[in-house]
Amino acid sequence: MLTTAPAAPHGQYCVTIPFSPDELAAVDETVEVLLADAGIDGPPVDAFLLAKRLRLAVGRDDFQEGRARCVRLQGRRGRAPAVAALLREDPRPERNQWALAHEIAEQAVCRVYERLGIRPGETPPGRREAFANCMAGRLLVPSRWFLEDGRASDWDVFALKSLYPTASHELIARRMLTCPPTIVVAVHDHGRLTWRQSNAGYLPRLSQDETTARRIAHESTLPVTEGSATSWPIHEPGWKREITRTWLADAFF
Repeated sequence: MLTTAPAAPHGQYCVTIPFSPDELAAVDETVEVLLADAGIDGPPVDAFLLAKRLRLAVGRDDFQEGRARCVRLQGRRGRAPAVAALLREDPRPERNQWALAHEIAEQAVCRVYERLGIRPGETPPGRREAFANCMAGRLLVPSRWFLEDGRASDWDVFALKSLYPTASHELIARRMLTCPPTIVVAVHDHGRLTWRQSNAGYLPRLSQDETTARRIAHESTLPVTEGSATSWPIHEPGWKREITRTWLADAFF
Protein backbone atom coordinates (compact mmCIF):
# COMPACT_ATOMS: atom_id res chain seq x y z
CA MET A 1 0.00 0.00 0.00
CA LEU A 2 1.59 3.27 -1.09
CA THR A 3 0.71 6.81 -0.18
CA THR A 4 1.44 9.59 -2.60
CA ALA A 5 2.82 13.10 -2.32
CA PRO A 6 2.02 15.83 -1.59
CA ALA A 7 1.86 15.08 2.10
CA ALA A 8 -1.42 15.62 3.85
CA PRO A 9 -1.29 18.03 6.80
CA HIS A 10 -0.69 16.50 10.23
CA GLY A 11 -0.06 13.06 8.71
CA GLN A 12 -3.70 12.47 7.77
CA TYR A 13 -4.50 9.56 5.48
CA CYS A 14 -4.09 9.95 1.74
CA VAL A 15 -3.94 6.35 0.57
CA THR A 16 -3.93 4.96 -2.94
CA ILE A 17 -3.80 1.27 -3.86
CA PRO A 18 -2.52 1.02 -7.44
CA PHE A 19 -2.35 -2.78 -7.56
CA SER A 20 -3.76 -5.65 -5.54
CA PRO A 21 -1.43 -8.33 -4.08
CA ASP A 22 -2.67 -10.77 -6.74
CA GLU A 23 -1.87 -8.30 -9.52
CA LEU A 24 1.62 -7.65 -8.18
CA ALA A 25 2.22 -11.39 -7.82
CA ALA A 26 1.16 -11.89 -11.45
CA VAL A 27 3.59 -9.17 -12.57
CA ASP A 28 6.45 -10.69 -10.54
CA GLU A 29 5.71 -14.19 -11.87
CA THR A 30 5.68 -12.90 -15.44
CA VAL A 31 8.99 -11.10 -14.89
CA GLU A 32 10.60 -14.24 -13.49
CA VAL A 33 9.48 -16.26 -16.52
CA LEU A 34 10.79 -13.65 -18.96
CA LEU A 35 14.17 -13.53 -17.24
CA ALA A 36 14.36 -17.32 -17.06
CA ASP A 37 13.50 -17.59 -20.77
CA ALA A 38 16.34 -15.15 -21.47
CA GLY A 39 18.79 -17.05 -19.27
CA ILE A 40 19.27 -14.13 -16.86
CA ASP A 41 19.63 -15.45 -13.34
CA GLY A 42 20.95 -12.45 -11.41
CA PRO A 43 21.53 -8.72 -11.56
CA PRO A 44 22.19 -6.58 -13.42
CA VAL A 45 19.43 -6.89 -15.99
CA ASP A 46 20.45 -5.35 -19.31
CA ALA A 47 17.23 -4.55 -21.18
CA PHE A 48 19.08 -4.68 -24.52
CA LEU A 49 20.37 -8.19 -23.81
CA LEU A 50 16.92 -9.20 -22.58
CA ALA A 51 15.31 -7.90 -25.77
CA LYS A 52 17.83 -9.73 -27.93
CA ARG A 53 17.26 -13.03 -26.15
CA LEU A 54 13.49 -12.57 -26.33
CA ARG A 55 13.90 -11.85 -30.07
CA LEU A 56 12.60 -8.31 -29.88
CA ALA A 57 14.41 -6.21 -32.47
CA VAL A 58 15.66 -2.81 -31.34
CA GLY A 59 16.20 0.24 -33.55
CA ARG A 60 16.41 4.03 -33.29
CA ASP A 61 14.07 6.83 -34.22
CA ASP A 62 15.43 10.10 -32.88
CA PHE A 63 12.53 12.06 -34.41
CA GLN A 64 9.69 10.37 -32.51
CA GLU A 65 7.98 12.27 -29.70
CA GLY A 66 8.22 9.64 -26.98
CA ARG A 67 11.29 7.83 -25.75
CA ALA A 68 10.22 4.52 -27.26
CA ARG A 69 7.51 2.74 -29.20
CA CYS A 70 6.91 -0.66 -30.72
CA VAL A 71 6.12 -1.15 -34.40
CA ARG A 72 5.18 -4.18 -36.45
CA LEU A 73 7.47 -4.95 -39.34
CA GLN A 74 6.20 -6.65 -42.47
CA GLY A 75 7.40 -10.25 -42.37
CA ARG A 76 8.18 -12.52 -45.25
CA ARG A 77 5.31 -14.13 -47.09
CA GLY A 78 3.65 -16.69 -44.85
CA ARG A 79 5.27 -15.37 -41.68
CA ALA A 80 3.72 -13.25 -38.95
CA PRO A 81 4.87 -9.61 -38.78
CA ALA A 82 7.86 -9.07 -36.51
CA VAL A 83 7.87 -6.53 -33.67
CA ALA A 84 10.61 -3.97 -33.15
CA ALA A 85 11.18 -1.44 -30.39
CA LEU A 86 12.29 1.97 -31.64
CA LEU A 87 14.14 4.16 -29.13
CA ARG A 88 14.92 7.84 -29.15
CA GLU A 89 18.52 8.08 -27.98
CA ASP A 90 18.99 9.63 -24.56
CA PRO A 91 22.35 10.63 -23.04
CA ARG A 92 21.44 8.86 -19.79
CA PRO A 93 21.92 5.09 -20.12
CA GLU A 94 19.36 4.38 -17.39
CA ARG A 95 16.66 6.18 -19.39
CA ASN A 96 17.42 4.05 -22.44
CA GLN A 97 17.24 0.95 -20.25
CA TRP A 98 13.90 2.05 -18.79
CA ALA A 99 12.43 2.92 -22.18
CA LEU A 100 13.30 -0.48 -23.62
CA ALA A 101 12.19 -2.34 -20.47
CA HIS A 102 8.83 -0.57 -20.81
CA GLU A 103 8.42 -1.73 -24.42
CA ILE A 104 9.31 -5.30 -23.42
CA ALA A 105 6.70 -5.03 -20.68
CA GLU A 106 4.12 -3.71 -23.14
CA GLN A 107 4.53 -6.86 -25.20
CA ALA A 108 4.27 -9.07 -22.10
CA VAL A 109 1.29 -7.47 -20.34
CA CYS A 110 -1.02 -10.01 -21.98
CA ARG A 111 0.70 -12.71 -19.91
CA VAL A 112 -0.23 -10.84 -16.73
CA TYR A 113 -3.85 -10.71 -17.83
CA GLU A 114 -3.77 -14.44 -18.56
CA ARG A 115 -2.44 -15.18 -15.08
CA LEU A 116 -5.19 -13.05 -13.57
CA GLY A 117 -7.85 -14.63 -15.76
CA ILE A 118 -9.10 -11.33 -17.13
CA ARG A 119 -9.49 -9.83 -20.56
CA PRO A 120 -7.65 -6.62 -21.45
CA GLY A 121 -10.93 -4.95 -22.37
CA GLU A 122 -12.27 -5.56 -18.88
CA THR A 123 -9.69 -3.29 -17.22
CA PRO A 124 -10.11 0.47 -16.71
CA PRO A 125 -8.54 2.89 -19.22
CA GLY A 126 -4.84 3.33 -18.60
CA ARG A 127 -4.52 0.07 -16.69
CA ARG A 128 -2.40 -1.59 -19.38
CA GLU A 129 0.05 1.32 -19.27
CA ALA A 130 0.15 1.12 -15.47
CA PHE A 131 0.93 -2.59 -15.66
CA ALA A 132 3.70 -1.90 -18.19
CA ASN A 133 5.25 0.74 -15.94
CA CYS A 134 5.10 -1.59 -12.96
CA MET A 135 6.63 -4.46 -14.93
CA ALA A 136 9.39 -2.30 -16.39
CA GLY A 137 10.60 -1.38 -12.92
CA ARG A 138 10.51 -5.00 -11.82
CA LEU A 139 12.35 -6.16 -14.94
CA LEU A 140 15.29 -3.89 -14.13
CA VAL A 141 15.00 -4.49 -10.37
CA PRO A 142 13.40 -7.94 -9.90
CA SER A 143 11.55 -8.32 -6.61
CA ARG A 144 13.07 -11.52 -5.23
CA TRP A 145 16.67 -10.51 -5.92
CA PHE A 146 16.10 -6.96 -4.72
CA LEU A 147 14.60 -8.03 -1.40
CA GLU A 148 17.62 -10.24 -0.66
CA ASP A 149 20.15 -7.64 -1.83
CA GLY A 150 18.37 -4.83 0.00
CA ARG A 151 18.51 -6.67 3.30
CA ALA A 152 22.14 -7.69 2.75
CA SER A 153 23.18 -4.08 2.02
CA ASP A 154 21.01 -2.57 4.76
CA TRP A 155 19.14 -0.78 1.96
CA ASP A 156 22.10 1.36 0.95
CA VAL A 157 21.17 3.17 -2.27
CA PHE A 158 24.76 3.39 -3.51
CA ALA A 159 25.46 -0.29 -2.79
CA LEU A 160 22.25 -1.31 -4.56
CA LYS A 161 23.06 0.95 -7.50
CA SER A 162 26.35 -0.92 -7.94
CA LEU A 163 24.37 -4.19 -8.14
CA TYR A 164 21.64 -2.77 -10.39
CA PRO A 165 23.54 -0.27 -12.59
CA THR A 166 20.92 -0.29 -15.36
CA ALA A 167 18.34 1.17 -12.93
CA SER A 168 18.39 4.80 -11.85
CA HIS A 169 18.95 5.77 -8.23
CA GLU A 170 15.34 6.96 -8.10
CA LEU A 171 13.95 3.68 -9.43
CA ILE A 172 15.94 1.79 -6.80
CA ALA A 173 14.59 4.09 -4.09
CA ARG A 174 11.02 3.73 -5.32
CA ARG A 175 11.37 -0.05 -5.38
CA MET A 176 12.29 0.07 -1.68
CA LEU A 177 8.69 1.08 -1.01
CA THR A 178 7.53 -2.35 -2.21
CA CYS A 179 9.59 -4.11 0.46
CA PRO A 180 9.47 -4.16 4.26
CA PRO A 181 10.12 -2.36 6.57
CA THR A 182 7.86 0.68 6.66
CA ILE A 183 9.64 3.75 5.33
CA VAL A 184 9.29 7.12 3.68
CA VAL A 185 11.29 7.89 0.54
CA ALA A 186 11.79 11.51 -0.49
CA VAL A 187 13.49 13.13 -3.48
CA HIS A 188 14.84 16.67 -3.36
CA ASP A 189 16.14 18.52 -6.41
CA HIS A 190 18.19 21.67 -5.81
CA GLY A 191 16.90 21.74 -2.25
CA ARG A 192 13.23 21.49 -3.26
CA LEU A 193 11.02 18.51 -2.38
CA THR A 194 9.83 16.99 -5.67
CA TRP A 195 8.51 13.57 -4.62
CA ARG A 196 7.70 11.80 -1.36
CA GLN A 197 5.95 8.50 -0.64
CA SER A 198 5.44 5.99 2.14
CA ASN A 199 4.48 2.32 2.28
CA ALA A 200 2.96 2.67 5.76
CA GLY A 201 -0.59 3.51 4.67
CA TYR A 202 -0.21 7.19 5.55
CA LEU A 203 2.23 9.94 4.76
CA PRO A 204 3.71 11.52 7.88
CA ARG A 205 5.04 15.03 8.10
CA LEU A 206 8.73 15.64 7.48
CA SER A 207 10.65 14.62 10.58
CA GLN A 208 13.61 16.47 12.01
CA ASP A 209 15.85 13.47 11.20
CA GLU A 210 14.71 13.52 7.58
CA THR A 211 15.21 17.25 7.23
CA THR A 212 18.63 17.26 8.90
CA ALA A 213 20.01 14.25 7.00
CA ARG A 214 18.94 15.73 3.68
CA ARG A 215 20.44 19.12 4.44
CA ILE A 216 23.79 17.72 5.53
CA ALA A 217 23.97 15.40 2.50
CA HIS A 218 23.25 18.37 0.25
CA GLU A 219 25.99 20.45 1.82
CA SER A 220 28.62 17.75 2.38
CA THR A 221 28.01 15.71 -0.81
CA LEU A 222 28.38 12.59 1.35
CA PRO A 223 25.79 10.01 2.49
CA VAL A 224 24.48 10.94 5.93
CA THR A 225 22.53 9.05 8.58
CA GLU A 226 20.72 11.12 11.17
CA GLY A 227 18.64 9.06 13.58
CA SER A 228 16.02 7.19 11.54
CA ALA A 229 16.88 8.87 8.21
CA THR A 230 19.64 8.28 5.66
CA SER A 231 20.19 10.65 2.74
CA TRP A 232 22.28 9.99 -0.36
CA PRO A 233 23.54 12.87 -2.54
CA ILE A 234 23.10 12.18 -6.25
CA HIS A 235 25.12 15.16 -7.42
CA GLU A 236 26.46 15.90 -10.88
CA PRO A 237 27.49 19.07 -12.74
CA GLY A 238 24.52 21.41 -12.85
CA TRP A 239 22.23 19.20 -10.80
CA LYS A 240 21.95 18.35 -7.10
CA ARG A 241 19.54 15.67 -5.99
CA GLU A 242 19.20 13.94 -2.63
CA ILE A 243 17.30 10.74 -1.99
CA THR A 244 16.30 10.21 1.64
CA ARG A 245 14.99 7.05 3.23
CA THR A 246 13.37 7.35 6.67
CA TRP A 247 12.43 4.38 8.81
CA LEU A 248 9.07 4.59 10.55
CA ALA A 249 9.52 2.87 13.90
CA ASP A 250 5.87 3.20 14.93
CA ALA A 251 4.37 1.68 11.79
CA PHE A 252 4.00 -1.81 10.44
CA PHE A 253 4.20 -3.27 6.93
